[in-house]
Amino acid sequence: MFRFFIDRPIFASVISIVIVLVGAAALRALPIELYPNVVPPQVVVEATYPGASAQVISDTVAAPLEQEINGVDDMIYMESTATDSGTLQLTVSFEIGTDPDQATINVNNRVHQRQ
Repeated sequence: MFRFFIDRPIFASVISIVIVLVGAAALRALPIELYPNVVPPQVVVEATYPGASAQVISDTVAAPLEQEINGVDDMIYMESTATDSGTLQLTVSFEIGTDPDQATINVNNRVHQRQ
């Protein structure tokens, strides 16, 4: 059977092009809601502390926020980045299937408890 396609490369190319076109047509017809979730939802918290170094932001802003946010429902992990320009970006990742709006509300409630 393999020999048939080796001896007829044009026929094999036409079949593969037809398969690609049918796949592309099926992809366009599939609603987005049916695509599988492969990326966990994330909530990003940003803070600024003008004039502070990355170490100061890490100690005075990031650490308390991380302690407060830690333990939010369905949280997988969090990652924070502080820069010498006085900015902090804290990204909280949640389990696949978590409602992003509810996750945002939960993180926002935890952040405002800290103020």
